[in-house]
Amino acid sequence: MAAIPYGPPPAVRGPAPRRAPALLPGVLQTAGWAGAAGVLALWWYDTADVTGAAGWLTGAGRITGLLAGYACAVLLLLMARVPALDRGIGTDRLARWHAMGGRYAVCLALAHTLLIVWGYALTTRTGVVDQTTTLVLRYPEMLKGTAGFLLLVATGVLSARVARRRLSYETWHYLHFATYLAVFLVFGHQLANGADFVDHRAARTLWYVLYLGVAAAVLWYRFLLPVRRSLRHRLTVAAVRTEAPGVVSVYVTGRRLDELGARAGQFLRWRFLTPGLWWTASPYSLSAAPRPDALRITVKALGAHSEALARLEPGTRVWIEGPYGGLTADRAAGRRTLLLAGGIGITPLRSLLETLPGVVTLVYWAHRPEDLALREELESLAVRLGHRVVCSVSDPAGHRVPLTAGTLAELAPGLAEHDVYVCGPPGMTRDALRALRVAGVPRGRVHHESFAF
Repeated sequence: MAAIPYGPPPAVRGPAPRRAPALLPGVLQTAGWAGAAGVLALWWYDTADVTGAAGWLTGAGRITGLLAGYACAVLLLLMARVPALDRGIGTDRLARWHAMGGRYAVCLALAHTLLIVWGYALTTRTGVVDQTTTLVLRYPEMLKGTAGFLLLVATGVLSARVARRRLSYETWHYLHFATYLAVFLVFGHQLANGADFVDHRAARTLWYVLYLGVAAAVLWYRFLLPVRRSLRHRLTVAAVRTEAPGVVSVYVTGRRLDELGARAGQFLRWRFLTPGLWWTASPYSLSAAPRPDALRITVKALGAHSEALARLEPGTRVWIEGPYGGLTADRAAGRRTLLLAGGIGITPLRSLLETLPGVVTLVYWAHRPEDLALREELESLAVRLGHRVVCSVSDPAGHRVPLTAGTLAELAPGLAEHDVYVCGPPGMTRDALRALRVAGVPRGRVHHESFAF
């Protein structure tokens, strides 16, 4: 086995954490709603009067179409990996907003289609089927718009929780790129057929500014910047080490990695340039604080991609996207911290344990003692830095720590004044959040990222 590039953790703890801007989520939400109000104002300004059923249906169709177009731009911006949003709000929260907004966008697009067809059919006194054929085949850009609409609906269906459970992360990730094509196809239809854009240069200009701005952010942060960073830092696999059954650590070295700006608790998307793995970039958290010349991830075999990492050869080139995520020390408001980890969710919390100042307690749940990945490191860090580590296993019986408000309060006296970081499977995360609410921990002090994609 190749030499492990990581030395022992530094003896000096990291600087006191900086509180992330608490107002940023509210500011972003306010800006989003203000934009939606501006879209409604555009329709109001351009509409002289609305009369009859046909007028009301067509007007509602125009409104839902405008809002659907605006929502698509906002959805792309939320997942453009803009650092200020990603670190200030958190990838997990942005993903939840994106998923919720996606449902609204699909519903608005469906409503727009049905209302416009119905309204036009009443206006021309034709059947709904005849009117649909006329719109699709005879109106400019409508064939592309229809294709984009169908792609958007298909992406929404595939993003539903029931469908996602049957898809691998890699398959879902690449199918989701159809959203970009859908938005591109619909954009031309909006400007060519939208009554609010056809003869209004100012409205068209504002729409171009919105979409081109979002497109520039997506192109830079999702595509060009990762290529630039990968070429600059020249990462390669240095070693692979087994940590527990089905769990390995991958050590990666590179140049000037301190310029990457990665923080303990964050994750990157890793693309290993070897047959069978090069075509996908999967998210894995840093399992140790980043060094100027080395990074480490610890991965559990949960699918074909993660299972193949155990067979990586030293010298394999690595491309990265990121760093991403807001599960960092910046979110802590004080100097007392409780870390709650379940299974492979230990990885980002292990790196935080190494860098958080003050009084830190880590509780780690797993099925069996041999499943406690990185246990020796955790105990060593606890001794060196004066932290406390509590391990819980379900088998053998009698060694499980209940995940209840009372137990957490005993393990971390003054729990309501702690910052709490949670990372684990969905069931464990739900139980932890429920217990923390019962214990009276303020929502602003609870920080978590889920395994759901």
